[in-house]
Amino acid sequence: MNGIGLTAGVLLAVLLAACSGAALEPPTGVAFGTPESAPSAPPTPTAPAPQSPSPPAEPKPGEAPIGPTERATVVRIVDGDTIVVDRGKGQEKVRYIGMDTPESVKPGTPVQFMAKEASAANAALVGGKDVWLERDVSEVDRYGRLLRYVWLKDPSTASGWLLVNLVLVAQGYAQVSTYPPDVRYVDLFTTAQRSAREQGLGLWSDDGAGGVRAGCDPAYPGVCIPPPPPDLDCGDITYRRFEVLPPDPHHFDGDGNGIGCESD
Repeated sequence: MNGIGLTAGVLLAVLLAACSGAALEPPTGVAFGTPESAPSAPPTPTAPAPQSPSPPAEPKPGEAPIGPTERATVVRIVDGDTIVVDRGKGQEKVRYIGMDTPESVKPGTPVQFMAKEASAANAALVGGKDVWLERDVSEVDRYGRLLRYVWLKDPSTASGWLLVNLVLVAQGYAQVSTYPPDVRYVDLFTTAQRSAREQGLGLWSDDGAGGVRAGCDPAYPGVCIPPPPPDLDCGDITYRRFEVLPPDPHHFDGDGNGIGCESD
């Protein structure tokens, strides 16, 4: 009777649980109705994000034009620092900015040392070619000539450009001569002139004004001016805006900035 009573008690408990809606918990370690977990798929490799190309390096001063340029064809060479061009507006004279070559065609002035060589060098660079003209501040000089830096396209250079004004200074055919406000490349020209002088090129050779020639005062290395006496004034000479070194015996450099006879 005790076994029967125990069995009946268990059945009664089950029935009561079913009637009350209580869920029976499965035995520990047994899962009912739960599918077996599938193995995880390997992560899809992600392509690296494309990197933006580095911006091109900015050209150094004198390697390429800084300002806007206009194309022109060289019609004629006047001398070492002046050309005639056609930019679609008829023939116009262009005066190179920032430098000056010896006179070869100026009325009343004898042909100066290295003048013919400077003209020939200019012709070799730009004669009959297309050039690109870069303006600084001023449009024309007092003679109506366009004031420009003159550029050539030259694939042999890293930048693809060649500044003709600078080449003539660097090779000793021209000396620095600046007239504010057109001074964009003056530091570059000054450095090139110093290098040409140190190498004794052209104007700076022993035969030129850059060397200490007989009758030329060493205080004015870029030109040939005799030492005193007599004492000379700017009105007594044709040179303008030339380099002056101490002791400046003629007192051409009144403000002490190293440039003589700055005013016309």
